[in-house]
This record gives sequence, C-alpha cells and structure tokens, in this order.
Amino acid sequence: MPKNSVSSRKIVFFFPSFASSEATAPLGILAVATPLIRAGFDIVLIDSTITPNFKQRVLEEVRDAVCLGISLVTGPMIRETVEIARAVKEWNPDFPIILGGWHPSLLPDQTLQADCVDYVVRGQGEDALLELVQHLQSHSAPDLIAGIGFKRGGKLIMTPERPLKPLMDMPPKAYHIADFDAYERGCGKRWAMYTSSLACPFNCGYCTNAGVYGRKWNALPPEQFVEETVDLTRRYQLEMLWVVDDNFMVDLDRVRGIAEGLVREKSQFKWSVQATTNMVARLSHEDLTLLRRAGLQQICQGVDSGSPKVLQLMNKTFQDFDQIYESAARCLAADIRPSFNIIFAFPGEGMTERRETINFMMDVCRRFPGAEFWTNIFTPYPGSPIMKRAQEMGIEVPKTLEGWADYFPRYTQLPWLKGKEHERLQITRDYLRIAFDRIPIATDTRGPITRIAQKSLSLPARWRLDNDVYKYPVEIWLNNKLKKRLSAAHKPAVDAKRLANTPAEAAC
Repeated sequence: MPKNSVSSRKIVFFFPSFASSEATAPLGILAVATPLIRAGFDIVLIDSTITPNFKQRVLEEVRDAVCLGISLVTGPMIRETVEIARAVKEWNPDFPIILGGWHPSLLPDQTLQADCVDYVVRGQGEDALLELVQHLQSHSAPDLIAGIGFKRGGKLIMTPERPLKPLMDMPPKAYHIADFDAYERGCGKRWAMYTSSLACPFNCGYCTNAGVYGRKWNALPPEQFVEETVDLTRRYQLEMLWVVDDNFMVDLDRVRGIAEGLVREKSQFKWSVQATTNMVARLSHEDLTLLRRAGLQQICQGVDSGSPKVLQLMNKTFQDFDQIYESAARCLAADIRPSFNIIFAFPGEGMTERRETINFMMDVCRRFPGAEFWTNIFTPYPGSPIMKRAQEMGIEVPKTLEGWADYFPRYTQLPWLKGKEHERLQITRDYLRIAFDRIPIATDTRGPITRIAQKSLSLPARWRLDNDVYKYPVEIWLNNKLKKRLSAAHKPAVDAKRLANTPAEAAC
C-alpha cells in the first residue's frame, strides 16, 4: 500500500513559527479545517511554536494521511515551510504537499515552482481545499477546481479564480482544534484572533489586501459577531480577542450594533480592532464610551507617516492630521488605547520627512499620554501598488520561494536606506520604543524595579529624539541589559527552537 493511503481520512496541517511570545491559533487553518471536518476528515494541527520536535511529529503524522497543508505569509515562516516540505518529500516524493495563505495567493507561480510543493490554494481556501482533498482521494483531474494551482508534466497550471464569498456565507472556524492551553503557557494570556469583515475600501500604496480580496468590503452582521464571539470566549475561557479585520469601522451602524449586543449579553472579554484613522475620527464620544463598555480596549490605526508629502505618496489622501489628533483625544477620553503604526523609509521619504514624522510622534505622545506608536521600516510586498516603483529603485525581488524567507521589515536594508543611515534609523526606532511605554499582547512580566528603571530611561531618550542626537546610545545598552535580565527570569515556554531538546511532557 502506498505511504499516503487514499482510504485515509486524516489531513495534517503544519503552521510554521510566526511569533513565540504572542502566539495563538492560526486563523487560516482554523477556517479551512471546518469544511473538511464536516466532510468527515480528521484534522491534525501541528504549530511549531508550541510543538517541541515538530519536524519529527510531522513526519510521524503524515505516514497515514492524505496530504500535508501549510499556511504561511511572506517572511521567516517560509524557512520552516521549506524545511518540513523537503523532509516529507525525502520520506515519500509522491506525498502531496499543499501551500495556502497570503504568500501563495500573491505569488502562486513562483511558490508552485518549488520542488517540494505540489499544489497551491489561492485566496479563500475553504471550498477549494475540500475539493482538492476529495480529488486526491478519487484521483480525478483537478482542472475544474477553481482557485488552485498544480503541476502536470513539468508545467504549472493555474485554474480560474474562485469568486470571493461574503464572509457571512462562510462556515464558522474550527477553534476546537486549537490548543489554547499551550498558547497560554507561552503568552501568559488566553486569547484568539477573530475575523468579522474582509477587505478595505481604500488602496494604500504599501498594502497587499487588494491583491487577495480586492476592495469590496463585506462583513458579518452585528448579531452574528455577538453570538460567535460571546460563545467563543466563554467556551474556551478566552480573555481577549484580536479582531483582525483590515478596517473594522467602515460601517458605523454595524459597529454600534455590535457594541450594543455585547453589552446586552454582558460579555466579559476584551478586544482590539484595526481601522483607518478617518473612520475612527467619525466616532462620537458616546460611540466610543459604548464600545468601551462592550470591552473594546484598543484601536490600531495606520497613521504611517507624519509627513504630508509621504502620505500623498502612500495614496493616503483620505487621512489628515486633525483626524489623527481627534482620534487620539476621543479614544483616550473613553479609556480606549489608540495605537498608531508608522512606516519609515517609504520611497520618497528623505531626512526632512523623517524628522517631521518623529516630531509628530513626540507631539502626539506628549499631548496624549497613553497613545502608543509601533514603527517599521518599509518593505515592499508582492501585490502592493508600490512594488513596481520599489523595483525601479533597486529592490531585488527574490527569484525563489526560499528567497522570501529573509524578506522581513525588521531586517531589510533598502537600496535607499543602508549603511550608516540604516543604522541611525534603527537607533532612532530603539529610542522611540524607550521614550514611551507600549503594551504588548503578552502578559507584562516586569517587576516594579524593572519598570522604574526603564521609566527612568525614557527622559534622556526623549531628549535625544527632540535634539536628533544618537551618539553613544548608552540608554539602549542599559535597556537591553534590563530586557536580557527579564527574559532570563521569564523564559517563554513555547518557543519551538528553545524547546527542541526538551521532552514533550516537560513543555506541557
């Protein structure tokens, strides 16, 4: 009998490590698992973040499975993806390996060219993956399965796009296959991700959303949001939900209906959302107060730059600075944390524009204590409108699936940002982190002495940022020493790489 039996009802999913300290169940896999479970398949989910010896575990589980499915986004997750896929192919070259998620959806041809990949699923994968698995069992031709790619005779074949289904027509996600106990041990909090809408009506220059979902925003009705989230959090004792919608606030009536429903149900969980600042600025104090009563804790907003010129280049003409200040003021007045994202080194940003952004951040944080900023260095991703321009400016696009593993915003040096300028910006970002407190998803394990010590570093950090002086960054050195001391005392229990030689029972 072949090593992958067609009579098997087991599907193995592997989720490569994305984050260790703030990890939770992979939403994409939970979504595609539901139709398979309803069709009678058994699901095995192996997340390398919480699974010691995950490679050995995958190789054991696939021996009597139909196929291996891997979900991934562009970046470091690709490294473990290729490692696992090649190990499986070494065991059995004919065993089917299917890749899905953001990266295969944006670059299906290049992904499928990898010798360890047999199929890709593009876009919404719930129906496509079920049909593909049924094809693998029956050995029927996959040509009529919309939204996939496969190989035949050495050629890559892409079937027609699968139309996007409204979110309310999609089945609920299989949260029951997730090990929330294991995630809690590593993160310190019991939380999950949840999706209540898809797409965004805007087309920011750096965003890949339109490449996967277009700009046709669609959402769950308030009643479904309330019913599902209340049941989900109570069933699995979750204290927090991260609502990962691209733009939660598009429909204000829906937002108010959700808040009213959660208050009516006496929900106890906290939740956070993402939204564009212009949408948040429409909320009245009464709206935000209602949302706070409903458990809303944080609104993450893509400010992206403090420079009008750069915002124009980003195609963010729908946003202005009055809205940003108004959003910060109204959120804090309702005891909701405004969290703003900044992208440095977008094409067209010079030292003048960067200084404008730093001044803007400092002003917001001083005027509105409690507001927080998260910074990134620009990384052009496949499918984004700016990608072509970035290539013209010298960005070398990886030629293989593996090449994208190091394509990550924390580490990428750009043709127009390298050497001393890159180093200076990284130091600036470190000082921005020290200057004002930021609150992570994971439990804050700092003791009072560490808190006071790090707080004392914030004043000289602010002086440096105000005066643009970064020579001899002793505050960063001290802060790193404090963080190292803290991490030694509170090592995360679920980082797969740290646990590689730990017995499985010791990690439970």
